[in-house]
Amino acid sequence: MPSPQQARAQASAITSGKTAPEAGAAPTSQLRELFDGPRLSPGQRRIAQYLIENITEAAFLSITDLAERVGVSQPSVTRFAAAVGFSGYPALREKLQSIALSTLGSTPGTPAEVTSNELQAAVDAEIENLENLRRDFADPDQIIRLGRALSESTPLTVLGLRISVSLAEYFAYAARRIHPDVRLVTRGGSVSYDAILQSREAGGTWMLAFGMPRHAQETLTAIRVAHSAGLRVALITDLALGPLADEADVTFATGTGSRLVFDSYAAPVVLSAALLQAMTDADPERTQARLEEYEQVAEQHQFFLRD
Repeated sequence: MPSPQQARAQASAITSGKTAPEAGAAPTSQLRELFDGPRLSPGQRRIAQYLIENITEAAFLSITDLAERVGVSQPSVTRFAAAVGFSGYPALREKLQSIALSTLGSTPGTPAEVTSNELQAAVDAEIENLENLRRDFADPDQIIRLGRALSESTPLTVLGLRISVSLAEYFAYAARRIHPDVRLVTRGGSVSYDAILQSREAGGTWMLAFGMPRHAQETLTAIRVAHSAGLRVALITDLALGPLADEADVTFATGTGSRLVFDSYAAPVVLSAALLQAMTDADPERTQARLEEYEQVAEQHQFFLRD
């Protein structure tokens, strides 16, 4: 009998000859094509990005409202319209409205249309996960409280084993920009035990663990070790019930994409980013100081390309 993942590999195989019903280019693609040609200034790129991300609303804004939303002047909006090939903002807005109206009228009519392409079905499933997460964020108090607790834990341990390594690495990489001592644990067994115990001995109070399917026995063991050492454990996972959630002090459960052979993690990544934001908000002075220091070092050593 094939394993569940083998079965999924067969069921989710991408059928090259199977396409969705004919449709025009996606609104974001139309906008990117519109804005990608001209060489835009940083301020103009901000306007373009805002329009891409908020087309259904932004297309109906006055020039005053759009300038205010983006944080630029009205003349900047006028110059942007000219830069992308329009006589002025009214002409640009007319084009934006036609794109926005096509977006509002392009909702697929039947489930068969939505699922006729395996890749689109996988994206649809992730959109549903994000919609559910959005509803969960209606009450952000738990995220705010946990962000404050993680911010105050020095050191802060971040655990992710097996498939969860990449999520833990993302969180730890960003958290190090705003937190003075983040300890990443991505190896199981006695190596993780040593790291957890040392973190507690150094004064840490919390561990953030990621537990994605297939849930690893060594993740459960590491959470128990953390508890026995005196650490509290926050868990980001896909199931609100189960052995991992039973052991955690705080659990945030959000769906993963399971339509393809390997899971995708749009919602857990957004949840992680929200938690990082809550940590940032918990100590804004420290955050600002650390970010400024990092930018100075990055500039000095030329970490990044100048886009």
